[in-house]
Amino acid sequence: MAFSAVHAVTEIQGFAMEPTPIQPLSESEVELDNLPAEPVEILMPPEPLSQGEGAAPQQVSAEEVQVLYRKFRRAALESTAREIQKRESSYLRQRVEILNVAIDNISASDFLQQLQRGVVFTPNVDHLMKLQKDPDFVEAYNQADFRVCDSQVLLMASKFLGRPIKAKISGSDLFPMFCEHHRNNENIKIFILGGAEGVAAEAQRRINDRIGREIVVQAHSPSFGFEKNEAECQRILEMIRQSPANVLVVGVGAPKQEKWIAKYKDQLPSIDIFLAVGASIDFEAGNKPRAPELVSKLGLEWLYRLASEPKRLWKRYLVDDLPFLWLIVKERLARRNQTQENSGQ
Repeated sequence: MAFSAVHAVTEIQGFAMEPTPIQPLSESEVELDNLPAEPVEILMPPEPLSQGEGAAPQQVSAEEVQVLYRKFRRAALESTAREIQKRESSYLRQRVEILNVAIDNISASDFLQQLQRGVVFTPNVDHLMKLQKDPDFVEAYNQADFRVCDSQVLLMASKFLGRPIKAKISGSDLFPMFCEHHRNNENIKIFILGGAEGVAAEAQRRINDRIGREIVVQAHSPSFGFEKNEAECQRILEMIRQSPANVLVVGVGAPKQEKWIAKYKDQLPSIDIFLAVGASIDFEAGNKPRAPELVSKLGLEWLYRLASEPKRLWKRYLVDDLPFLWLIVKERLARRNQTQENSGQ
């Protein structure tokens, strides 16, 4: 059997050392006060120390045990620290910043594998523009554990800025993919919050029929402006707490859904995953049409939605979001200037 540092510590001290995210210890920090004063008899690994079959156990003093323990413990802790730093730096490299918003650079399959707990937001052009001027939205966004790219336009912008994002994972794609991914996982139980009256219930029925089990355990369509009514919010929270759900899907539009999740998530200890998915509940219920795949790939889904709901969306797309293109050009120029300055130093 291979004789590792952890095995050695276990043999000497009689316990298994749990890896912890701490820095390597100094000599003084690893001194042991509880070792026996008298020599102890331990069986050392046979490969380097045995002198033939049936060799007698060797006598090892407490001082030698201390030296061994310090060496092995330090090696194990330093290895753990290096691994943590490696993972952290790798994670940081997997985020792309656009207009001061860090977006996870990850494929859909990897994201679904990693998503065990946390708050998930899906930034798009409209989100990024709102984040430039709404501090409450910024505060809510800072509480998200995952921010996955919701827009083909953002995908194109990331390439223009020289840091391409791997995949578009819009809320309208994420929700059905999440349900399909957990088709046979009985531990996943979803509560849907959103849509006009009856829409959430219809989405629940259609999703459960498609998945083949009751993956959506409850659905509720809140009244218009519910987020301003604390009594109604508390009733909704109690409804969620009384349900068996451990995933909450909220689709009431941005920035309302993100702010609501950020405000109330700590009052829902039974919920492991929070998904803010925009119009996905309407799409799942068949209440609104989704853009054809080709239109979406060309980055023209916004135009399709504008044509579908011009009265509701004209201001968003033609007024509020229009400065996005200029801001991206400015960011490209700023990055290029910064690169030139750095290279000239």
